[in-house]
Amino acid sequence: MEGVQNLPPHLQGEFMKSLEQMQMKDSLTMYNTLVERCFGTCVSSFRSKSLDKYETTCVENCAERYIKMTQRVGLRFAEHQAMQQKRAADAAAGK
Repeated sequence: MEGVQNLPPHLQGEFMKSLEQMQMKDSLTMYNTLVERCFGTCVSSFRSKSLDKYETTCVENCAERYIKMTQRVGLRFAEHQAMQQKRAADAAAGK
């Protein structure tokens, strides 16, 4: 994100708008994946308008696990990126 400040103001705005759109798309993709996975795994009966106790508990646990997994993957990815940037900086410095 450091490079964004070096862009002309009109390009900064375009970049930030594009970044917001990508983040929104990623959020919607994650939500849709969560719904499809948990609904497909937990809901097996369509005889009632509402979920039964087992289905409700299953969906809640599934969603919680999915969100935790997504957060953990994001954290590991950020750590990996930081290590890659450090290696690149070290290589550029001749270490």
